[in-house]
Amino acid sequence: MFPWSPEFAWDAYHVAFFGALYSVLATVAGSLALVAWRARRDAREGRAAAIAWHGDFADMPASARPCRHQLTGEARGRACENGFDCRGCAAHERFEELRRRAEPAETVEHFGFDLPLDRLYHRGHTWVRPEPDGTLTVGLDDLARRLVGAPERVELPAVGTRLEVNAPAGRLTTRGHDVRVLSPVEGTVVDVRGDGNGFTLHLDPGGPPDLRHLLSGTEVRAWALRELERLQRALGTSELGAALADGGELVEDVGAALPRDRYDALLGEMLLEP
Repeated sequence: MFPWSPEFAWDAYHVAFFGALYSVLATVAGSLALVAWRARRDAREGRAAAIAWHGDFADMPASARPCRHQLTGEARGRACENGFDCRGCAAHERFEELRRRAEPAETVEHFGFDLPLDRLYHRGHTWVRPEPDGTLTVGLDDLARRLVGAPERVELPAVGTRLEVNAPAGRLTTRGHDVRVLSPVEGTVVDVRGDGNGFTLHLDPGGPPDLRHLLSGTEVRAWALRELERLQRALGTSELGAALADGGELVEDVGAALPRDRYDALLGEMLLEP
């Protein structure tokens, strides 16, 4: 019975019932308003894409998201649950200390492609190099560059754009396939240089950057070997696959040697496009 009914009477039961009902409705309305406000704020501040990435990441199988410390042997069988962003992982510092104790001094690695260790690497195959002036330079690593070949179109953010970790830092169209490039760091774009697959972005991080989530040292070697295994499986028994197995040099345009039915899938897997 509702208040507009002729037989309705305001007694203790009805007061308690409608008080609880309107409290629930007010809570639901407040929650929806808060969600809408946060969604507008995240869209305004450029966080929506990074939030979407976490949803995409959760859909990946565990085999596609190994923990960086699984790659280097400190945590065998461990899968990442943090979107490849170790800054929010409680166990990262403990595993990192174990790695540092066993890490030899190295200056460069070569696995059929170049991995200079004067920079840090994101699992989506971009690199980051801190510069003396406090800015960060970002580009595609050599494996990604050889995989995409000469893209037909490259869309890069304009100067002044704020980038977030794991949000898009650009888009490439290569052989008719569109793929996003994830930003390895946070910062505001201050310069865009180069073209094609050799572009670089220069970012102002707005203060000392937190780069703990990026790969360095022996981690880079372990990760590169795993990526080459994935590439080897995609290549199968092709001539290029045999060359890789013998420690040969990757051709400049790896994508041209891949089977057409595997190219789009592998491109997405390597650049973390689910």
